[in-house]
Amino acid sequence: MTDGVEQKNTILNLYYSGIDPEIISLELDISKDNVLKVIKNETNKETLNPINRASDSLLNKLYLEAIIDVKSIIKDSQFRTWQALKVKPDFTISIKDTQEILEKYLESKVNLVIVHIDLVGSTKMSLSLPIERLTTIIRSFAQQMSLIVSMYGGYVLKYIGDAVLAFFVVEDDLNFDKDEDKRNFYRDKDNFNVLQYTNAINCACTMIKIIKEGINPILNQYDYPELKVRIGMDVGEIAVVQYGLDVEEYKEIVLKKPHIDLIGYTISIAVKMTSLAKPNNIVIGQKLFDKIDTKHKNSFMQVINNKDIWNYTSESTGGLYNIYATTMD
Repeated sequence: MTDGVEQKNTILNLYYSGIDPEIISLELDISKDNVLKVIKNETNKETLNPINRASDSLLNKLYLEAIIDVKSIIKDSQFRTWQALKVKPDFTISIKDTQEILEKYLESKVNLVIVHIDLVGSTKMSLSLPIERLTTIIRSFAQQMSLIVSMYGGYVLKYIGDAVLAFFVVEDDLNFDKDEDKRNFYRDKDNFNVLQYTNAINCACTMIKIIKEGINPILNQYDYPELKVRIGMDVGEIAVVQYGLDVEEYKEIVLKKPHIDLIGYTISIAVKMTSLAKPNNIVIGQKLFDKIDTKHKNSFMQVINNKDIWNYTSESTGGLYNIYATTMD
């Protein structure tokens, strides 16, 4: 009897922590039906579901506008995190899509939304955690962020220590006159352009939501530190350059691929402004702020410029470049 009560309490505690019933069944090695039976008997699932109880924050206002099933992403992230803690995670990410899109714009300039996702407190974790636990956290974080970027149509450029640098291509020259499907769906080109920029912001919001409701509830069960991120974003014209060739040799086969990277003021700004964001918040630059609609603009507040901590100038005004931050927590 005692074991049954303890198991029921464990199921409910995990459920209230935001862990999906399927993941609970895997953690406790019991059937999903038994987990659902306990939840159904003891709770009103509709009103107590941690996802439904979430506060009416920027996250909840924005991610619903994307054609993305965030609840499924949360569930999948919990499962992948649980697997990563049980066994060495299988983290394989193809760079083919990134390579192909960069080759398309090689030796030219293209408008991109740059997204810099930085893991908070990783230096402290590196000092306090055994290497295997630290590696598990960093790898799980990078995997989840990369998958979300891809889901929203973006591309991961590179991993920089504990940070992920990604980008979204801004299509400025779509021919709406000849493409009836796009014209009917987006109504007009101006609306489509706004959607491109808000899509990138939706992606950033989903990243934070997945960390809070997907990854952290699992980490909590295994005595890992919770993760938080800072995200910096802006839009601008970026040069796509080739540095040389990456050579891969396999037996007698030699493969040569162009080593491509991005260069631009916008990247420097996005990376620098990230440090000014509060944990689990987003900072965007003036250019990106100008592109989004009024509803989204109302979710950001201008950061007070201080030359001691921010010295980037505006190309148009010559004064300090304005940045805007969310306040999600």
